[in-house]
Amino acid sequence: MTSDNLYRYLFDDVSVRGELVQLTDTYQHIIASKDYPAPLQTLLGELLVATSLLTATLKFEGSITVQLQGDGPVKLAVINGDHNQQMRGVARWDGDLAAEGNIHDLMGKGHMIITITPNQGERYQGVVGLEGDTLAACLESYFANSEQLATRIWLRTGEADGQAKAAGMLLQILPDGKGDASDFEHLEQLTETVKNEELFSLPAQDVLYRLYHQEKVKLFDPQPVIFHCGCSRERSAGAIKLLDRHEVERILHEEGKVSLHCDYCGTSYDFDSFDITSLFESGSEADDSQLH
Repeated sequence: MTSDNLYRYLFDDVSVRGELVQLTDTYQHIIASKDYPAPLQTLLGELLVATSLLTATLKFEGSITVQLQGDGPVKLAVINGDHNQQMRGVARWDGDLAAEGNIHDLMGKGHMIITITPNQGERYQGVVGLEGDTLAACLESYFANSEQLATRIWLRTGEADGQAKAAGMLLQILPDGKGDASDFEHLEQLTETVKNEELFSLPAQDVLYRLYHQEKVKLFDPQPVIFHCGCSRERSAGAIKLLDRHEVERILHEEGKVSLHCDYCGTSYDFDSFDITSLFESGSEADDSQLH
């Protein structure tokens, strides 16, 4: 079984759609970029699963960024994903984190910002307070307020076979006006029984059969999910060329090099005096790409 896939499914007789995502490599890439404490690894895993599920709801080419900001020990946690299920993420924190705490213990008072950026068209941004005790509850509140579609989300992180895993599911009434609340509630109750070990270790077909073996389910071909940062030495060089040359040369004199670090993947790009001279005297136009 491929370790990182998103699956979409429909019910033949019920106007409800579902999604299931199972992540290993993508999750491990993100939590390996920094020495994240265990509670923050869990939060990033949940945020990663949530973003993948939300990105799968896009009806256009573009991206979704789900960002948590607060006044607690975790100041920022953000995952960005696009319609190709290319994911990246980062978090910033200060001090010790409670080992057994809810989202408020980590983020304090804060809010969630969901930014939808189509490749063509206007960007949309929604903001919701972190009112629920879990990230899933906060997202369900977002859907209730902004989309006005009954939505349930399950987010799970843990270990299986000695590997860090993240997985989750989404159920949502279709916006065709045919959805029935009792049907949705029935499927909610079935999905609520899903176990972590099932999500982490079983093929999607087996998970869905265990949950919905009395229902008629149509499972679509999976979409691979991958970690993709997008940083490069070229983009770093472009960012340096946007800076004042005197400031760059001051850093070069003090440090012996100019280093740019990507928080998303942990890669550092170093430029020595020869690189900097070549960069500013090359005569080419500066790349307007920005480092993360």
